[in-house]
Amino acid sequence: MRFTYVTLFENLIASYFEDSILKRAIAKELLSVDFSNPRDYTNNKHGKVDDYQASGGAGLVLFPQPLFDLLRQIKQESPEAYIIFPTPSGKLFTQNDAKRLALKKHVVFVSGRYEGIDERVIETFADELFCIGDYVLTGGELPSLVMSDAISRNIKGVLGNEDSLSMESFESPLLEAPCFSKPPVYENKSVPSEFLKGNHAKITSLKNKMSESKTQYFRPDLFSRFSVKH
Repeated sequence: MRFTYVTLFENLIASYFEDSILKRAIAKELLSVDFSNPRDYTNNKHGKVDDYQASGGAGLVLFPQPLFDLLRQIKQESPEAYIIFPTPSGKLFTQNDAKRLALKKHVVFVSGRYEGIDERVIETFADELFCIGDYVLTGGELPSLVMSDAISRNIKGVLGNEDSLSMESFESPLLEAPCFSKPPVYENKSVPSEFLKGNHAKITSLKNKMSESKTQYFRPDLFSRFSVKH
């Protein structure tokens, strides 16, 4: 998998790949990361990439020329590039999207700034638009990282134990059951006794019940859909 980040602020993203699982994925050549800055493509003598809104109003917008030239070059050099724009108007990004996009060879994330990106850029180049939640951020870098992290986990070989993928939240209609580690008792709080007895059938049954209870309490919207199906 190749991730390309189109951003004015490479440093906001690059450091995330310097540790832990994604650093190892890059070392094993399961993942590569590169950056393109719209400022490198502007034909404005002052290096500007933003301008006032044509309709008036507060805030500046990334204007078309640098992004048109940048994204056109990416598509010419990498025809399989799949271009994603994080935006509040996109569909909600889900685990199913992460699994589907993990099968792509090259995913490009275009991070907006200020009041956003000229709509003509999105209309011309977007393969998909995604939103990670109903709130406003200062730019598209964090949503791009969130999505690429979720996608990366579903690339074969990235996780040390791929069996863990099948047991995580959002892989089923319910949230993942609570998890515990050693010691069995800590500050008078105990691990469920059934977890310590080694009866895997009973452990599975208990986890399923705990998963239902957790989902009902924390995500009643998910539980209601689960209840309808069961």
